[in-house]
Amino acid sequence: MLPVFGLSLIFSLLMCVHVVRSGREIYWIFIILIAQPFGALVYAFAIVLPELLGGTTARRVASVTRDTLDPTRDYRQARAAYDDSPTVANAIRLGQASAGMGRHEDAERLFREAAQGVHAEDPTLLLGHANALIELGRYGEALEDLDRLGKDKAQGRTPQAALALGRAYEGLGRFTEADTAYDWAAGRLPGLEAPARYAAFLARTGKLDEARAHLAEIDRRVARADPVFRKEGRQWRDLAAAAIAAQG
Repeated sequence: MLPVFGLSLIFSLLMCVHVVRSGREIYWIFIILIAQPFGALVYAFAIVLPELLGGTTARRVASVTRDTLDPTRDYRQARAAYDDSPTVANAIRLGQASAGMGRHEDAERLFREAAQGVHAEDPTLLLGHANALIELGRYGEALEDLDRLGKDKAQGRTPQAALALGRAYEGLGRFTEADTAYDWAAGRLPGLEAPARYAAFLARTGKLDEARAHLAEIDRRVARADPVFRKEGRQWRDLAAAAIAAQG
């Protein structure tokens, strides 16, 4: 056991050296040393391995792992950047981080205040503001943003914008338009949010057979997903399943 412990300690120390030399957050050292050897393995999997391998999948694995260990990290960094320099780019970053933390009133204010002057028609600001308004139940105001966004044919007619349109139309009781927007987004937007929201909408509007068919496809996609991303997929799957159960 002693040689194994020695190797574990050496590995953990090497990971600590990497933390210091690469300028990573200091909390990684505590994770590595307190939970060794598992802390060192987590760090190697989340940080070192993606650096060595590169690629989109490796970066997504690292991002998911970091978010699981430190879910407020992006918000803290965005808040610090905005406080240091309240630029439009930093307002967008903080607005998105605020939305991710469920702070939709803060997100709405940040996007609204940034969308001034030459930035009044910025697609990212308009969509971010519309999504914040939707979360706050202000569907009519959201639709105004999305109508302005739709005038930009290059960046305003995206699957993300279609999903927001679907939610806004549903909130306003315009179900035919909502169905079209949801359907278009669900077939084009990566991930399971759009299919899950569409299935939930179908259930709420009495189309239970269609909703169940969409849920079955979501279940198949969750089962095939990488284990690292399966938790997020199940969250969207549960949203759709809860809407179906409520109507069934």
